[in-house]
Formats: sequence, C-alpha cells, structure tokens
Amino acid sequence: MTSNETPRGPVDSSRVPRYAGPATFARLPRLDEVGRTDVAVVGVPFDSGVSYRPGARFGGNAIREASRLLRPYNPAQDASPFALAQVADGGDIAVNPFNINEAVETVEAAADDLLGTGARLMTLGGDHTIALPLLRSVARKHGPVALLHFDAHLDTWDTYFGAEYTHGTPFRRAVEEGVLDTSALSHVGIRGPLYGKQDITDDEKMGFGIVTSADVYRRGADEVADQLRQRIGDRPLYISIDIDCLDPAHAPGTGTPEAGGMTSRELLEILRGLASCNLVSADVVEVAPAYDHAAITSVAASHTAYELTTIMSRQIAEARAK
Repeated sequence: MTSNETPRGPVDSSRVPRYAGPATFARLPRLDEVGRTDVAVVGVPFDSGVSYRPGARFGGNAIREASRLLRPYNPAQDASPFALAQVADGGDIAVNPFNINEAVETVEAAADDLLGTGARLMTLGGDHTIALPLLRSVARKHGPVALLHFDAHLDTWDTYFGAEYTHGTPFRRAVEEGVLDTSALSHVGIRGPLYGKQDITDDEKMGFGIVTSADVYRRGADEVADQLRQRIGDRPLYISIDIDCLDPAHAPGTGTPEAGGMTSRELLEILRGLASCNLVSADVVEVAPAYDHAAITSVAASHTAYELTTIMSRQIAEARAK
C-alpha cells in the first residue's frame, strides 16, 4: 500500500450478519483479494510438536470464527486498525503433519515470502513449535529481535524424547541460533511445577527475565507493562503468546493448562501498555478448541490478536505519516 491508497476493511456487519459468509480473521478480505498487505494474518494448522493434548491444529480456524464479533474501532487504543493499514487474511500455511523438521522448514519459507513483501505477520497457531521458524524469518529481516513470551511454561527445554523441535524447545533453539537479542528477553505468566530448579537456572543463563502470573496479580498490569517497555526499549520486538498464559477459567481450550494464570483482562491490558514498542510480528498459539467451552479460549485469542494487529497498524500508519 502507498499512503494514497485506502485500505479495504472488513465486511460491514450492519449489512451482512456476522454468522454469514467465510470466516476470515475479523471478516477481513483475503490476501488474494487485495494483492498485498501491511499485516498478513496467517494460520499454521500444526500440532505435531505437542507433549500432552493435541488439537491446536484447529486453533487458527477457531480463532477466525470467534473473530466474527470483532469490530473495526478499538476504543482501548483509540484506533481503527483496519483503516490505518491494510490487514488481510493470508489463509493457512499447509505443513506436513508427519514430519516436524519439514514442517519447520515450510513455515520458515512461507514467512520469508510474506515478510519479503513488506508485510508484518500475525500468525495463528498451531502449537508453539512454529515460533522458531517464524523467529528465524523475522531475524533474517530485522536482525536479532527482542522477544516477549507470554506462557505458563518456559519453552526453553532442550529436548523431548530426543526431539530438538517441539513446542517446549523453540526458545532454547532460537537463543542457540542467535536469532534473539539476549539483552531483551522476557517470559510473562510463568507458573506451575517444573522438572527441577535447573530449569530456571538454565533459562536465566540464556538471558530471560521472568514475570510470573503471581507477579502480574500482585503488581498489576500497568507496572508490568512499564517494566517490559524499559527492557525492550526501541529494539525490534516479536511477541509470542501461548494462550495457556491465561488461567484455565479464561482459556480451557489448550493442550497443557496450568492453574493460577492471568485473566484475559490482564493480558489485554499489558499488551495495550506496549503500544509504543516496535512490534514487527507476533503469534498466538496453542488454542485447542476440542477442550474449549462456549468458545471462551477462541474469543480470548481473537481479542489478543486484535490488540496486536492494532499496535502494528498504528505503527505502520505513524511511519507513513512521517
């Protein structure tokens, strides 16, 4: 898009009922309908890297269905994201469900293609394995990036059953491969039992800071967001959100739920507090609708992706206005 072009927005829900028509994210146009886009919303229906309950391969489409309720004006950020920049649904990246290594390569190549057009990515998973190829691709464009990782779990373990690429290992691999700026790495929402104290020691050695879900409860969203902004600075930022950072009361539809998590309100408020950060791409993963109730998890995930998309759209519009 140039500064003179008007973005094509979502279907008008005052004229076409929300439950009618194809379920693209927020009822936005498909990528092939607009030619190119500033923010590409893409799905990765893959969950072969999970260690407990499968089903996240269906997460992207569940989020799209829940996003039918999203509206074009975001009052929390005082922005109309789909008018500020072209946002389009790029469909799904079709990956091999029987070969994790091949799937990782496929995601990386597809992300390279999309980022090569100048778009930023809002990826809907899928399990957390996909964060590694996405980070590789983003770092190829921006250099090592700051990472803000919302999750109940560290995801910096070494292997599972000898496998290096799983949903519990992406950020150890990313550190080893040099695609992360190790001066600006943070986990948020961590909680629950670990295999041993060494898990935390190893994580600290990689450069991660930890904000537990109890920290968020005690200190509040505003203070946590301020701390994260200071740590991130003006570095290019990638945000990766495992929906199990939320308490199972707010996100039951996930593969490895842990008690004592954040509320959806806390997550959204922290994200809104990061609106000044240089968000270059993001993902929302681990939505497993088979375990969901009344689309609670999918609704939370769709609003999370909406806030992230709003931040990116605002920044794109601000850069064009300079």
